[in-house]
Amino acid sequence: MHAAEEAGLANHFAVDSAGTGGWHQGEHPDRRAIATARNYGIDISAQRARRIVIEDFSDFELILAMDRANVSELRRMAPAARNVHLFGDFALKTVEDIPDPYYSGNDGFELVYARLFTGCSKRLEALGTDNGSWSGKISSVR
Repeated sequence: MHAAEEAGLANHFAVDSAGTGGWHQGEHPDRRAIATARNYGIDISAQRARRIVIEDFSDFELILAMDRANVSELRRMAPAARNVHLFGDFALKTVEDIPDPYYSGNDGFELVYARLFTGCSKRLEALGTDNGSWSGKISSVR
């Protein structure tokens, strides 16, 4: 959402984040994620983890999974859903998995931020030319 705000497009999007597992449901983001976001002027400290629910597949036009394992799980949950894509493929055009930084140091969170920011910026740039087809309801899944 930060990139959309920076581009003056925040009122065009509803952005959410969810996980395929419920291990951290209701918890705040990892302290390293909060610190990394804060370094870029983003406050995520009030966010809470939630698990994706079946309604998300109809409520969101676009669901971006961070890695292939999550794409597979999402497609298992909703086999007919056509709005599930790999973030690396959809936003970066690299077909890369975005690594889970949980077991890495601060550098891992910085790397993930850089990849997400790059992908989101590229998509916002592209939407500038074809935004007539999007209402802007997007969810990311880790």
